[in-house]
Amino acid sequence: MTDVFEVALRATDTLGEGPWWDHSRRELWRVDILGGRAHRWSPDTGQADAWNMGEDVGFVVPTVHGTLVAGRRSDAIVMDLETGAMTQITQTPGSTSARFNDGKTDRIGRIWAGTIVDDQTNPRAVFGSVDHSGFTEAFDGLLISNGLGWSPDDQTMYVTDSGVQTIWAFDYDLVRGHLSNRRVFATDDDCAPDGLTVDAEGGVWSAKWGGSRVVRYEPDGSVSAVFEAPVSRPTSCAFGGPELDTLYVTSASVGLDDRELAQTPAGSVLAIQPGVCGLPEALAVL
Repeated sequence: MTDVFEVALRATDTLGEGPWWDHSRRELWRVDILGGRAHRWSPDTGQADAWNMGEDVGFVVPTVHGTLVAGRRSDAIVMDLETGAMTQITQTPGSTSARFNDGKTDRIGRIWAGTIVDDQTNPRAVFGSVDHSGFTEAFDGLLISNGLGWSPDDQTMYVTDSGVQTIWAFDYDLVRGHLSNRRVFATDDDCAPDGLTVDAEGGVWSAKWGGSRVVRYEPDGSVSAVFEAPVSRPTSCAFGGPELDTLYVTSASVGLDDRELAQTPAGSVLAIQPGVCGLPEALAVL
């Protein structure tokens, strides 16, 4: 266990987000939202690849077919990684000012994702599932749909609204893909909860945008650990590594002054070994 973040991958992401560990291939995916790029990196070999997504991209998830699902500003698409060909699944739901933001798969490969609108004072963002039939809305009234994850028993789903500085918890029916019993799990006063992940013990890890830290919550919402980050805008986190015992954290450089950019690894991928392990993610099934 280490309690100090290291720079795992030096990068210059404008808005690095959405880390997703492919356990079978031991590769870390992430996006640079404003850079419009999807990134894949192998810690074992150091190989780093990138794909231009053509516009802002909120999330990417590899599929069981070897393709990539991406939620972009205008739509969600399936991308052939060999040819770069893109096939639209659905347009982004809501107004023309909306774009897809964070997204992830549940334990059986169902894709869940939310949106963000340009006017972030207007609660018009939505959250729901994505498949070949399109987008199925679960609930609306969000400002900034963000980090999501599930408890190890799949009975609780967590969804973040960064705009109201709140992580919500829901009862979750994995078979039906149904959410119910929405309730407050945790809130912040001095920063915005951003991306999250859940460890094998049920601990919920939340990156704190503007808070220079990553916080672990117990399943009852109490804080059990705080890890100070060397960047002011950590954006999301995911467990990876051969034993799933490394917590990778993405970060942003957007909006920072020259001093902070020179003195911190903003935009890079950070790593820490916090003493707990994560759970393997499921490839998307479409």
